[in-house]
Amino acid sequence: MSEFKAHGALSLVECWGDDVPVGKINSMHSAVLRKDDETVVFSWITWPDKAKRDIGMQKVFDDPRSSVTMANMPFDGTRMIFGGFQMIVDA
Repeated sequence: MSEFKAHGALSLVECWGDDVPVGKINSMHSAVLRKDDETVVFSWITWPDKAKRDIGMQKVFDDPRSSVTMANMPFDGTRMIFGGFQMIVDA
């Protein structure tokens, strides 16, 4: 995952779910169609700004190191949820 930082990311955090409650209406479990033998993983990448993110992400996808990493993902990548967020509080 060093490819992200090599292409401009400030940080990359990956977290293994160990206290993720199942909701009554919706939850992270249902959002990713979690199976009984799986857990939810939550991650985020911090970029300096959206423009650098867009350029950096394209470079990550073009980086030959990424193809090796992506080919060996230990999860079903089709159930990933992606999005970009603008920071509103940084306390």
